[in-house]
Amino acid sequence: LAAESNRSRRLRQVAQASLTLNAATTPGSVFGVVQVEAQQIIGATRADISTTETPPPPGALSAPLIGRSGRPIGRIHLADKTSGAFTEDDEAILVQLAHMASVALENARLYEELREGDRRKDEFLATLAHELRNPLAPIRNSLQVMRLAGADRSAMDGSRAMIERQVQQMVRLVDDLLDISRISRGKMELRRERVELAAVIAGAVETSRPLIERLGHTLSVTLPARPVHLDADLTRLSQVFLNLLNNAAKYSEPGGRIALTAECEGDTVVVRVSDTGIGIPADMLPRIFEIFTQVDRSLERSQGGLGIGLTLVKRLTELHGGDIVARSDGPGRGSEFTVRLPVLPEAGAEPQPGPLAQKAPALPARRILVVDDNRDSADSLAMLLGILGNEVRTAYDGVEGVEAATAFRPDLAFLDIGLPRLNGYDAARRIRLLPGGAKMILVALTGWGQEDDRRRSREAGFDHHLVKPVEPKELDRLLAEAGA
Repeated sequence: LAAESNRSRRLRQVAQASLTLNAATTPGSVFGVVQVEAQQIIGATRADISTTETPPPPGALSAPLIGRSGRPIGRIHLADKTSGAFTEDDEAILVQLAHMASVALENARLYEELREGDRRKDEFLATLAHELRNPLAPIRNSLQVMRLAGADRSAMDGSRAMIERQVQQMVRLVDDLLDISRISRGKMELRRERVELAAVIAGAVETSRPLIERLGHTLSVTLPARPVHLDADLTRLSQVFLNLLNNAAKYSEPGGRIALTAECEGDTVVVRVSDTGIGIPADMLPRIFEIFTQVDRSLERSQGGLGIGLTLVKRLTELHGGDIVARSDGPGRGSEFTVRLPVLPEAGAEPQPGPLAQKAPALPARRILVVDDNRDSADSLAMLLGILGNEVRTAYDGVEGVEAATAFRPDLAFLDIGLPRLNGYDAARRIRLLPGGAKMILVALTGWGQEDDRRRSREAGFDHHLVKPVEPKELDRLLAEAGA
């Protein structure tokens, strides 16, 4: 080998440097085999691969690679070799092998991207079902309240307002989905006009404020002293800042601080939305605007939505000729989103409820606890259960739920699973350890309904697992069981 030419040495270095090339020598031949990096593509595992020690016929350039199952799973390339030096024929074979190795690696990369895309799509569909069930639960509960409330005007008005809020939430979900589809297909049309930045921000703040206040956050807004005009679609641009404010609220612990500031830099206005929330890990920052991406999918942070909000923000910002960047110092240290936009030069009748059905037969009064971080869902179910003659308490997170169970000692408890501070599974385990906890009827009432979710509920000590929105007949059955 010491006497081999420079060309042969270079070829040997190429062969040794190729991580996907495996050379096995047998008497009289050299076998160059492309390692199966893309094993899934050809349907084989590493254990399946087998070769024979019998040398191939002299002069043969390739032979089938036979798996342990007896079926071909690829080919090996070979060259006659009687000395240590590489010949011109070997060079051609090595070039072919290097090309095959490159193709195999590229196919493996593409396959992995497709598999990751499928995984994220499946997660998105499951999350979509969950997010749609959440508003459906208070809607169904409110309809039941309206059916049973009789002449109670307060209950009727409260239920109607609750339905309106939840319908608006469902409309926003569907609109976001349609907007992403339109933008992806190049069908999004902006209704541009000369608008003032202050009007854009005011619309976003007004819509987001109920969520911000419900979570106990403080919001500060600082705008330039002079009017700033943009060539923009007022509704769509407000949607950008609404999504950023909602994200800041949902990904911050209760009592957090959110700040929206805007300042002009030449012919650009820079709007920053910052928060004191959970922050963004460094490895997530490059992917934060990709569709179906969410920073934290844990049960305790179940308000993450569909994972399309930031994608929509980025696309709408770009349609307005701007750009957006995300910054965070890491988990637990908040985040900041900076939007840059070009600045223009200075220059019906309320629907009536249908007839009410007869009031349901009275059942024995029970002590019932409802624990759900969706306040509309908790309050509407509590309202319904109260109209049916029960004594009801509500709690809005897992820790508060355990404390309420300790003091109230309910006969029956409905617990959501995706609760903040302490998820529903752990809350159920703690309730079971309380005095009298073993006798309580615990019902998981959640938007998650897969078999694995039901299994985890059973293991945590739940007696029943109901998927939102609960069927009235199922609710009646549980109430009858609790009163037995």
